[in-house]
Amino acid sequence: MAAQLPYCGVPPSPETLLFRFNLDPILIAALVVLTVLHLNYLRRRGGMPIAATGWLITSAALISPLCALSVSLFSARVGQHMVLILCAAPLLALGTPQVSNRWARRSVWLSTVSFLVALWFWHMPGPYDATFDSTLTYWAMHLTLFGSAVALWRALLRSPRQVSGDVLLAGVLTSMQMGFLGAILTTASRPLYFRHLATAQLWGLTPLQDQQLGGTLMWVPGIILFLWAALYALGRLRSLAERADPA
Repeated sequence: MAAQLPYCGVPPSPETLLFRFNLDPILIAALVVLTVLHLNYLRRRGGMPIAATGWLITSAALISPLCALSVSLFSARVGQHMVLILCAAPLLALGTPQVSNRWARRSVWLSTVSFLVALWFWHMPGPYDATFDSTLTYWAMHLTLFGSAVALWRALLRSPRQVSGDVLLAGVLTSMQMGFLGAILTTASRPLYFRHLATAQLWGLTPLQDQQLGGTLMWVPGIILFLWAALYALGRLRSLAERADPA
């Protein structure tokens, strides 16, 4: 029985990559509907330009030839994930209501754990390779990764000042765990992902070099962005302390 074609199609060649846009009508319709609904929600609340930029970046990550390239290169798939997690997700999170005081602490830790589980699970070799055999599994990966990232960034950026200590700790822990996973992938002595063993060389990389590049893309930007979120929370925490002790 032949293996199912990956969602983004056959591995592209360097000559055909620029023509390999993902024009899935269901995806495009879903992105249009979600963008319109979100921007309509923000019309009287402000934040439309930020949210619109977030949806534009999301669309670019999913529709552009990056989708096809991710069939060939692990580093391209990780790059796609980082665009969604570190660029689009925080912008979309800024277009959400502030987390209520009642649920703020629970939201911070639930989203932190959910993102950790999604990130590690989908970058383990077995689940990762399974996304090439099933469109449903492919979208389960993207929706859980992206959804948990939006929820985490909302908790980090839209929580009340009263839980700034929790936000600080969550940002540091997320920076550490994401950096740790990236470091494991970067320093591994052998390639871990079966699906890219035969496709990376077409792009001038060995499978191990491809994996190391993907690990670096996760390691460095992940540490920097989530550490910035932790420092943002530290500034809010310091502001609270100064208000409590004006002397």
